[in-house]
Amino acid sequence: MTQPVIEVTKLERAFGANRAVDGMTFDVEPGEVFGLLGPNGAGKTTTVRLLNGILPPSGGTMRVFGLDPATQGELVRKQTGVLTETPSHYERLSARENLEFFGTLAEIPKQALGSRVLKILSFFGLESRANDKVETYSKGMKQRLALARALVHEPPLLFLDEPTSGLDPEAAQQVNDLIASLSRRSGQTVVLATHNLLDAQRLCDRVAILNKGRILALGSLKELSRKLWPVTWVDITLFNGTSAESASASIKALGGVRQVTAEKESLAIQVEAEEVIPQVVSALARENIPMLKVNPRAYTLEDIYFALQAGEG
Repeated sequence: MTQPVIEVTKLERAFGANRAVDGMTFDVEPGEVFGLLGPNGAGKTTTVRLLNGILPPSGGTMRVFGLDPATQGELVRKQTGVLTETPSHYERLSARENLEFFGTLAEIPKQALGSRVLKILSFFGLESRANDKVETYSKGMKQRLALARALVHEPPLLFLDEPTSGLDPEAAQQVNDLIASLSRRSGQTVVLATHNLLDAQRLCDRVAILNKGRILALGSLKELSRKLWPVTWVDITLFNGTSAESASASIKALGGVRQVTAEKESLAIQVEAEEVIPQVVSALARENIPMLKVNPRAYTLEDIYFALQAGEG
């Protein structure tokens, strides 16, 4: 069995009376994109700092690549790349000089460093400004440079805190495509801390939804949907002129069907699980009832997030 890249058990971090991380337990598997979602003050950034050995825990245990960040932080950081929400650069150095400096600290071989830096500057569209001082860069350019810095040593584990902040739509799309390719093609593991629920839904294999340092829910979109809404609805549009009321009689007696609402040429059917939907469609087909559309209602990560946060209000 493959060992998780990150293992966290009852992790705590207090700042005085404030418990920024309050008993978190979760694992992150190799090659997955794992999301940390929550409002400001939920504990996302503190968790990232703990896992990189920047802060010591107040309680609990954590392991990254089997190492304890609290006592082996330097070894952990050699295998991670971190993009903070407010990245800083050496403003009076050029982009190339910044990346060469951090690449040297990461012990990239000298013979490979120059080509590695040029390649990543080109990827982020900064090659034409490679020799300009960073103090002349726009906010979006600085954000792209920060991403380049986090990736220049090709770490197997990447922590990204609001990676598309300050980027225009085209650059943001490029970054999101990169995040997807890192895990799908390169096998890198990504921990994504973000407020952008659409990005998280698209990119994350699983998410931990946080509030006040605690995990409210943990799992994939499908798993979280089933936990919050054990039953589901399917909307069926019938062919023009077909009576929904007469069609409903064919499915009301089916096992797993809880409720049927008929209106003109539409049926709204509540079922106990998604697996019941094919049975509903088959029953209608046996009665020669023509169907135009079958649409199971899908919950978004936004639906789940706000339902959970509302429960904490």
